[in-house]
Amino acid sequence: QEPSQDEILARRDGFHAPYHAALRAEVERVKARHGVAILYDCHSIRSRIPFLFDGLLPVFNIGTDGGATCAAPVESATAAPCKAAQGYDTVLNGRFRGGWTTRHYGQPATGTHAIQMELSQRAYLAAEAAPWAYDAGRADRLRAVLGRILNDLDTLARSGALS
Repeated sequence: QEPSQDEILARRDGFHAPYHAALRAEVERVKARHGVAILYDCHSIRSRIPFLFDGLLPVFNIGTDGGATCAAPVESATAAPCKAAQGYDTVLNGRFRGGWTTRHYGQPATGTHAIQMELSQRAYLAAEAAPWAYDAGRADRLRAVLGRILNDLDTLARSGALS
């Protein structure tokens, strides 16, 4: 059953608004301290969602709204490690072009860059059904790629190239 209008408003007031108030405050705090902020909006997603998409989703689904939500070097620093990683597939601005959070916060002209990443669960799970068996080997391999992305974004932000 669909939620009522009152339930929708209660959820927005109880969850969405406080979450985004805290996120906005953190983005502004980081930007005030460093002159630039990069919001890396990363989620887990099932590898197959037949009622939404045909076939298997790539492991790395990166969205920047066609480059509108971040400077090109941010997009490159995120996509390059994914594309270089053996055994993973990557798509940029495919099915996921950047959700509301990415589009809302990503304002590169003001020093706030946002990028979305949907990670297919097959990259770190042995099974994508209950009990969702974690695969430590897969997760370690994925963690290395994600670590490189975050390190590269940190280096880029500190370089002054985005200011």
